[in-house]
Amino acid sequence: MAGSVNKVMLLGNLGQDPVVRTSQDGNKIVQLSIATSDRWKDRNSGEQREKTEWHRVVIFNENLSNIAEQYLKKGSTVFIEGQLQTRKWQDQNGIDKYTTEVVLGRFRGELAMIGSRSDSPNISDTQDQISEHNASNEITQKDSNPPMGGAGDLDDEIPF
Repeated sequence: MAGSVNKVMLLGNLGQDPVVRTSQDGNKIVQLSIATSDRWKDRNSGEQREKTEWHRVVIFNENLSNIAEQYLKKGSTVFIEGQLQTRKWQDQNGIDKYTTEVVLGRFRGELAMIGSRSDSPNISDTQDQISEHNASNEITQKDSNPPMGGAGDLDDEIPF
């Protein structure tokens, strides 16, 4: 196999407020518990059925951690994109345990808040900050990377 992909995308609701802790080296780590549900109609009874899966999400990305801590709460609808990782640990009795998590690494991952602005009163401030951050990154990247293929700046106007 030439390569592989480890990508997880979830759209669901938080089952509890974000849990924020700090690592030994001072970095913020946020844990989320996200529920996703599958609904269908039972063929035999005609009743609506639902199955809910719970996903443990860990955010190591500083900017996303700050947003999650400040704006997310139990019941918030979020879109998460990260990588699946399984880690091994020992319980109090020395028995090996395994936990599978969706991880948003320091320089990877995506978090999008879904829902109305009334769910988070300060959401417009965050969107402005994110837009300013993205704009400054685009300017920095534009200045540091010469155009490929000699295209330079293109005129956005349609010629007809």
